[in-house]
Amino acid sequence: MRIVDMLRFAGERGEPVFSFEFFPPRNDAGVAALFETLHSLRPLAPSFVSVTWGAGGSSRGRTLEMVTRIKRETEIEAMAHLTCVGVSRKELEEQLAVICDAGITNVLALRGDPPRGQREFIVHPEGLGHASDLIALAREVSEKRGVRLCIGGACYPEGHPETRELVRDLRNCKIKVEAGAEFLITQLFFENRKYFDFVGRARAAGIEVPILPGIMPITNVEQIQRFTALCGAHLPHGLDAALRSRGDDHEAALQLGVAYAALQCADLLRQGAPGVHFYTLNRSSATRAILAALRASAPWHDG
Repeated sequence: MRIVDMLRFAGERGEPVFSFEFFPPRNDAGVAALFETLHSLRPLAPSFVSVTWGAGGSSRGRTLEMVTRIKRETEIEAMAHLTCVGVSRKELEEQLAVICDAGITNVLALRGDPPRGQREFIVHPEGLGHASDLIALAREVSEKRGVRLCIGGACYPEGHPETRELVRDLRNCKIKVEAGAEFLITQLFFENRKYFDFVGRARAAGIEVPILPGIMPITNVEQIQRFTALCGAHLPHGLDAALRSRGDDHEAALQLGVAYAALQCADLLRQGAPGVHFYTLNRSSATRAILAALRASAPWHDG
């Protein structure tokens, strides 16, 4: 099912959409672990899962393989990520044709981050430089092949790390929607006010598509510090201080991270967010616990 349709149907029922993001496994053991995780998720009824493109587009073949297998072997809808990193327009057209022919109906179209060791994004000599260009290409290729591809895009409540000017960043976001993005997923954030402020600014700018909040439960302090430095998200002072006070007690930090994310998600849903997209980092036990708690408490009924 197309994700935009899931969001619409769920909204009509007054229910949120929950989704999980995974990295493509590096080996057969990782593949087996991923499918074991997916089967353990089924009782929690996630709406869809997504599989990233890998750093610098390094695992694009395995991404499409995993998304195709997930659709075929589980009862969970799957979305493939697609980026502009290191590929020509022709190669992207070929990848989109494979996606369409494989029956994949959902794609998250991203410009992509620079490969490791490269400070800035460098456009392939025959490639695309913006996510909006890729969204337009995905729309063009899918229409030619007679496929109603549902295309999503990314958005940044605190501004893109390369574009801290919020007005300009919002203008770029609107260009993605005008190019054909039917829903948006936010970069991770830890203060819900930033999400709702962004949604308000987006609506005022004429962006009407659903905006799913992206949440990353903190499971490792050093790791979250690296991620926030890369993506420009900020840890609230109180949360940062609480994490630092736990020092090297990784279990205590994990418990705090899961509890904080659970409270954050409950508040988002209570205030009307259409769902939650979990960045799992392939460690889904924390997100499974959070989703189980949310299913049990149903905070969206308290709004």
